[in-house]
Amino acid sequence: MNIWTAAAFQILQSVFVVLAAPVLVGWVNQCRAWLQNRSAPSLLLPYFTLAKLFHKEAVVARSASPLFRATPYILFGCMWLAAGIVPVLATGLPFAPAADIIALVGVFALARVFSALAAMDIGTSFGSLGARREMMIGFLAEPAMLMTLFTAAFISGSTQLTTIVDTLAHREFALYPSLAFAAVAFLMVLLAENARIPIDNPATHLELTMIHEAMILEYSARHLALIEWAVAIKLFAYMTLGIALFVPWGIAPAGDWHALPAAVGALAAKLLLAGAGLALIEALLAKLRLLLAPEFLSTAFLLGVLGMLTHFLVQG
Repeated sequence: MNIWTAAAFQILQSVFVVLAAPVLVGWVNQCRAWLQNRSAPSLLLPYFTLAKLFHKEAVVARSASPLFRATPYILFGCMWLAAGIVPVLATGLPFAPAADIIALVGVFALARVFSALAAMDIGTSFGSLGARREMMIGFLAEPAMLMTLFTAAFISGSTQLTTIVDTLAHREFALYPSLAFAAVAFLMVLLAENARIPIDNPATHLELTMIHEAMILEYSARHLALIEWAVAIKLFAYMTLGIALFVPWGIAPAGDWHALPAAVGALAAKLLLAGAGLALIEALLAKLRLLLAPEFLSTAFLLGVLGMLTHFLVQG
């Protein structure tokens, strides 16, 4: 395969991820409003919000360190890197060697550490409260995420995402009980990692329930825009990662430009269904008490372990 063709695919996928992430958030918000019998906001509202924030003047506390100012850029870069190495449209891209599942979890963890440090940097009670809660959620979610990814890795015999996708997409269609357990665990981790109901509510600002929102209260203007954009990219990355692991059909081989329109159409259809499903979950479920969040994520961890053990039992 021509290196320039592969690089063009990689650039196209990376740009596509950044531009398409806000519309996914808009779609989820629309579906949730319809399910709650409310007037739905515009699908393009996230873009308008980002544009408005970028045109405002940033207000930063006098006690803020350079870490506080740099964190939005670090978060945006981490989420862009994570989404860029996930095989969204094609496999075998130049960044494919970096698309290791353990490294991917590490990128998400790096972003979490910087966001927690920045939240505590100003010294406000809300920021420290949100940082402690976020680290507790991450401490429980990351092992569950790894167990989920290891199940797919054992089936394909590799921790490389592109190898996993190629293996699962080109095998005979079969129902894997191990992947079923892993898929449920992954969904639970997705809800927790993206501050969605039942772990967190992105639409609330109640101090007793805030996790993600408490950490970004001190940000404004372009800094807040970058954080909100990074949050949208993170949701996009998690959804496309779930698609790559559990519904990989339709992803184009790298270098095959003729398969690209079909890959874009397949991805759009999958994301529409995934976004509607996320909105349905948020409309049906209520937010859990914070003390019940460890039980929720422990269940996800146990399901991930059960999926991995089921693979070995069935294989044996």
